[in-house]
Amino acid sequence: LFDCASSDFDTFAYKVRSKIFRYAEKLVETCDLVGDRYGIPVVNKRISVSPIGTVGASFSRDEMVAACRVLDESAKEVGVDFIGGFGALVDKGMTPGEKNLIDALPEALAVTDRICSSINVGSTKAGINMDAVRLMGQRILDVAEATRDRDAIGCAKLVVFCNIPQDVPFMAGAYLGVGEPDVVIDVGVSGPGVVKKALDRLIEEKNNGRHITVDDVAETIKFTAFKVTRVGEIIGRDVAKELGIPFGVADLSLAPTPAIGDSVGEIFQALGLSSIGAPGTTAILAMLNDAVKKGGVFASSHVGGLSGAFIPVSEDAAIEAAARSGALTFEKLEAMTSVCSVGLDMIAIPGDTPASTIGGIIADEAAIGMINNKATAVRVIPVPGKTVGDVAVFGGLLGEAAVIRVPGGDSAGFVNLGGRIPAPIHGLKN
Repeated sequence: LFDCASSDFDTFAYKVRSKIFRYAEKLVETCDLVGDRYGIPVVNKRISVSPIGTVGASFSRDEMVAACRVLDESAKEVGVDFIGGFGALVDKGMTPGEKNLIDALPEALAVTDRICSSINVGSTKAGINMDAVRLMGQRILDVAEATRDRDAIGCAKLVVFCNIPQDVPFMAGAYLGVGEPDVVIDVGVSGPGVVKKALDRLIEEKNNGRHITVDDVAETIKFTAFKVTRVGEIIGRDVAKELGIPFGVADLSLAPTPAIGDSVGEIFQALGLSSIGAPGTTAILAMLNDAVKKGGVFASSHVGGLSGAFIPVSEDAAIEAAARSGALTFEKLEAMTSVCSVGLDMIAIPGDTPASTIGGIIADEAAIGMINNKATAVRVIPVPGKTVGDVAVFGGLLGEAAVIRVPGGDSAGFVNLGGRIPAPIHGLKN
């Protein structure tokens, strides 16, 4: 949307509506047509746009809210499920426009339905912007309060990243990076249920006398990921051809849904754990993530986005059940993020959690991403009026989750220091 930038808001709004309609008018029907052709439905159709914190650099807070409404109305007009890109890249500093966007988040996410927002606060190259971390800790609470009547659903559409990829098609992190083409088709390929069924067949062979090791497990996951990614890329390329738009990347990420049989958590049980969260969980997740990447890379000329395994608590029936029972704790989830594709995702926490605690959680997760040169993120949902054990219901693909305990202690003194955590030494490559 950089060619839509204007200091006159009405001009900006007109250009944005026109451009989205021009390129996405037939996106949904084309996805359905191609999906029918192959007998594999394209379940979610989404749009991501250039970061509005940059495109709307001159906008006031109120204009940022209005820009959010324009994007929401455009998404509804073309019939997509979500539109991402109402976000900012502030890992090294923050412009006045980006600050206005972050300040607009509570109202913007409360008055819209299909907007997703991502804020990048750190990177291996730049370090971690602790001023942005502190601000986001408070804004997440503000968004929760603004959407209190819907169990803080606004926070389910807001994610804080470190090392955000420019081409991720999965929400809520999707945006069109500044190095991307003007318009491009990216495809997000999932399929945890397919992987689970392949592993079930492997375990059945074991029960029938075949000697099976983790080598066989990794190979099965890799081969299944290859097949799923290959099909996804073929569909993505056909959609791009039909629309006359370049094809970008395939992102193979095992992204679960609340439906039984479409769970990442069930994979852990298939491999012999009583539930996800038991000792051995991080090892299995590391193997799963690596095998998915290897299979995806072999299947596609251009793999991008996150490409790995997601662990969104409310969106996965098995993960949510483990968290609800206490088998999967906040601390274990954080340990798992060191080897998975994203981070602390779709976790309901007590509504009275202090902003500084949320800031500390963001800082910890960003540190894992910064040091390991990988994408990490935080999408926590402090549910107003609810405490540990209460249930927050978000609906649809966002599912529901029991509120879980957050680590104790006071982070305020550290988080309020502000400044920037320096980039690690291995970030200085040139």
